Amino acid sequence: MTAATEELTPRRRTWSAFRRNPLGVASGIVLLLLALVAVFAPLIAPFPEGYGADTSQPPSAAHWFGTDDIGQDVFAQVVWGTRVSMAVGVSASVLAIVIGLLIGVSAAYFRRLDTPLGVLVDLSLSLPVLPLMILVAALAGPSVRTLAVVIALFSWPEVARVVRSQALSIVPMPFVSAAKVVGGSALWIVRTHLLPGVIPVVGVSVVLTTSRAVLAEAGLSFLGLGDPNSWSWGTILHKAQQSGSLASAWWTTLFPSLAILLLVLSTTLLSVAYNDARNHRNGS
Repeated sequence: MTAATEELTPRRRTWSAFRRNPLGVASGIVLLLLALVAVFAPLIAPFPEGYGADTSQPPSAAHWFGTDDIGQDVFAQVVWGTRVSMAVGVSASVLAIVIGLLIGVSAAYFRRLDTPLGVLVDLSLSLPVLPLMILVAALAGPSVRTLAVVIALFSWPEVARVVRSQALSIVPMPFVSAAKVVGGSALWIVRTHLLPGVIPVVGVSVVLTTSRAVLAEAGLSFLGLGDPNSWSWGTILHKAQQSGSLASAWWTTLFPSLAILLLVLSTTLLSVAYNDARNHRNGS
């Protein structure tokens, strides 16, 4: 009972410190609301398709975010774009975290793999990411799944570097040495000692990687490499650019851009607040 209480104490201290950070709490609420919008998009607005009678109308009571050049409601586009953008961001983030976690922990624990895996990470970080993303996405064909995989393949190196750095501080610990002495297998030691030790860092990486993935998806979709049969924030901007609405109908680009800014800002503030709380910089 005492051991369980002691184990939960750092978590409680982290949560207590996090609750005292208003920006962190507000960011968490914003991300939760965006997630709810993505999940319940069909209940919030009808799927934007076809043509409408009210073309290029500014924001009004009938159309909160205005309409585009073919009369589609921009509010509905942003709502359904939230679903696709966050789906791509979360999927790419999870895949990048899995790859980065495996490579980072392997490099830290299996010293013979550290050099070749380190070279692989450094080489991946030195590549021109955006041109390669554009090339791979163009060759693979536009789809939501393609975007998620492409973004993940170019996002894992930063995760691997952070995980390796954290894991290297855990490997020399006495409890890891004791586990080796008593005959614990490498897989058991990694699963029991290393993974729990790097999970807090992974938590921060998940949030930041999701933010970067959403930005990457928006950029690729804006260039016309997104799925033409679905809506995302980048797709809205791409269609506004194609129709010439960038200058004549400011609302067609303002609201999806604000959605991207809101998500990126919220994820950044949330990760900073969580990292501060985890390190107990407030003295709690």
